Amino acid sequence: QVQLVESGGGLVQAGGSLRLSCAAAGRTFSSISMGWFRQAPGKEREFVAAITWSGGATYYAASVKGRFSISRDNAKNTLYLQMNSLKPEDTAVYYCAADMDLLYFSATYAQPNVYDYWGQGTQVTVSS
Repeated sequence: QVQLVESGGGLVQAGGSLRLSCAAAGRTFSSISMGWFRQAPGKEREFVAAITWSGGATYYAASVKGRFSISRDNAKNTLYLQMNSLKPEDTAVYYCAADMDLLYFSATYAQPNVYDYWGQGTQVTVSS
C-alpha cells in the first residue's frame, strides 16, 4: 500500500508559478516511479509529467514541456511539480500517482490505468 497526499494548489494569475508537492507513505518511495496527471471539468484525466524511481528519466506532455518540471526527493519521500508560465488552460485538479512496475514504465508512463495508487488531488486555478 502507498498513501499519497498532494498539496500546493491554489489560485494564480496567468504567467505565475506554483509548486505542487506529493507526500508518499507506506512503501519505499525510492523504488516507485511516479506521475502527475490532471483533470479539468468535463474532460478526461490527462498525463502531465512522470519520473522514474531513481529520478534518472523524466517525461512531459507536449502542452507543459518547457514550463513544468517534475522532480523528487527520495530522502523526504516527496514528489514535486514546479509549474511556471501558467495558462488558464492549466486549470484542473492535479493528481499524483504511483506505478509499482519497474520494467515497462518508460513505455507506459502516460497511461493512467497502469498506475496503482492515486492521491486525492489538489485544485489549480489560473485566472486570465
